[in-house]
Amino acid sequence: MENLSLSGTACLDVRLPGLKHVKSGKVREIFDLGDQYLFVATDRISAFDCIMPNGIPGKGSILTQISHFWFDHFQDLVRDHRASKAKASLPESLSPWEDLLKNRSMLVHKTKPLAIECVVRGYLAGSGWKEYQQSRSVCGVPLPANLLESSELPEPIFTPATKAEEGHDENISFERASQIVGPEIAEQVRTLSLNIYQRARTLAEKKGILIADTKFEFGLMDDEIILIDEVLTPDSSRFWPAQTYQPGRSQPSYDKQFVRDYLEGLDWDKCPPSPPLPEDIVRHTQQKYMDAFHQLTGREIEAAPLALEE
Repeated sequence: MENLSLSGTACLDVRLPGLKHVKSGKVREIFDLGDQYLFVATDRISAFDCIMPNGIPGKGSILTQISHFWFDHFQDLVRDHRASKAKASLPESLSPWEDLLKNRSMLVHKTKPLAIECVVRGYLAGSGWKEYQQSRSVCGVPLPANLLESSELPEPIFTPATKAEEGHDENISFERASQIVGPEIAEQVRTLSLNIYQRARTLAEKKGILIADTKFEFGLMDDEIILIDEVLTPDSSRFWPAQTYQPGRSQPSYDKQFVRDYLEGLDWDKCPPSPPLPEDIVRHTQQKYMDAFHQLTGREIEAAPLALEE
């Protein structure tokens, strides 16, 4: 049984007195350790660009361990930003927070992030499906005229996007991506993204998961392109159960779609403040993340009983 310390109460905030806090993302907190960054994945969960007031216990640990799994799997394809592997001990300077940081933290090298998101789509879903219905193309890539929602594409396509600090990322053409990062780098990350996706897709299919699409981030370190951030998690990808896949409709998934579906049924304008998630929604979503971890890695984890915040 894998022990990922899935506590009964969600870790929503991380305070490490004495360490320089750099940035808070929707999920991660970033601290500057001098020559490295410390990434800490909280249990926060967002939907419609709003962070929910209560999170999913253990989510940060699961996402971090899934990223480690994939980083290890791609080492011969691309260097990644990790300064230490999954089982490595924390530096002595971080020992006061060992219980908090265990499994949900990652020491990473400092890189210069590229200003684009590298999205690969193998199936037609989400914003790609919406764009296809209007133009029969996605990000300038023409597609056959007879595709349905969730159809498998003739071949995976690279569909970059801008990075948005707030609100939604915006799909862009490859030509626009080349203008932003330069033609040579754009070509390199397109090739890398497609190669990584193809390998991941093959492995995941053997484990009963279809990777419909995913988002990669890259950075530059010593003029070398490095794979950074998280990789192929249920937060950055659409994972579908292969057994129930059927084109022509939306698919059940191993991600926070269950949360989105719940929120869609509420009388909520999708603006802050967001409503708290009830226990059954939290528990079901936690199980989705646990199932994704087990399906991909073959390792079992056990969650503690939930203790929801008042």
